[in-house]
Amino acid sequence: MKLKLKSENEFEKAAMKVSAVSIVANVLLSAFKLLAGILASSGAMVSDAIHSASDVISTVVVIIGIRLSGKASDKEHPYGHERMECVAAIILATILAFTGLGIGYTAVAKILSGNYGELTVPGVLALVAAVVSIAVKEGMYWYTRSYAKKINSSALMADAWHHRSDALSSVGALVGIAGARLGYPVCDAIASLCICFFIEKAAYDIFKDAIDKMVDKACDEKLEDSLKNCALEQEGVLGVDLLRTRVFGNRVYVDIEISADGDASLRDAHKIAEHVHDAIEQSFSSVKHIMVHVNPVDT
Repeated sequence: MKLKLKSENEFEKAAMKVSAVSIVANVLLSAFKLLAGILASSGAMVSDAIHSASDVISTVVVIIGIRLSGKASDKEHPYGHERMECVAAIILATILAFTGLGIGYTAVAKILSGNYGELTVPGVLALVAAVVSIAVKEGMYWYTRSYAKKINSSALMADAWHHRSDALSSVGALVGIAGARLGYPVCDAIASLCICFFIEKAAYDIFKDAIDKMVDKACDEKLEDSLKNCALEQEGVLGVDLLRTRVFGNRVYVDIEISADGDASLRDAHKIAEHVHDAIEQSFSSVKHIMVHVNPVDT
């Protein structure tokens, strides 16, 4: 269920709250993993710490995107700036994709090198750091994801998946460190290669969602049915002749044609259209703009 926000300011406040928590958690976690990686002589953990640090940059991108998308409409942008959040999501997806490719490239290079005996066996502290990282990042994923769904933010959802990619990266580090301590150092590279595919899938999903919103994709069928039913419930509406919707950033634009008594006065037809407009606007917080056209029918 989406959070019914009273204003764009409330949307921005919710997003900023999640982003602030994300930045603090990532800074602390990155510092801990970097220290553990150095003390335990674990290259995988040092790489994982750098991966966590990249999340801080990603969250800053989210903040910039949400602040820009929250700007009021102006002469040059009469429909608002909501698509700036989609731009932020695309940037995040790109960062995520390159992060995955970097992990995959390093993994393939290690597998093909065959110099497994030259790898340093990491200490126990690296294992502890990996477990802590998995728990924290998975928790951050669910926390960010819940808010992204409540306020319908694609940029926050992208940031949530970045947390999940970091958790998967830590799983790979855990497997690799454990395998190295058991005498199988190549486990690290194999696990990292698997993680690469998970990260690329997440990047693709985020990118596709943002692009769909950039090119005016229609809402899902369930929402459109709800919009039709809301219009039909209003007094004087005899039918819904046409309904067009388009997703604009995190908001929805609606064009609807309704049928009304052809013998009704222009004033009465206008009132019916106003009732439909107000009912949809009040019932669906994601709807930003509604255009209602009345078609006359013989009764």
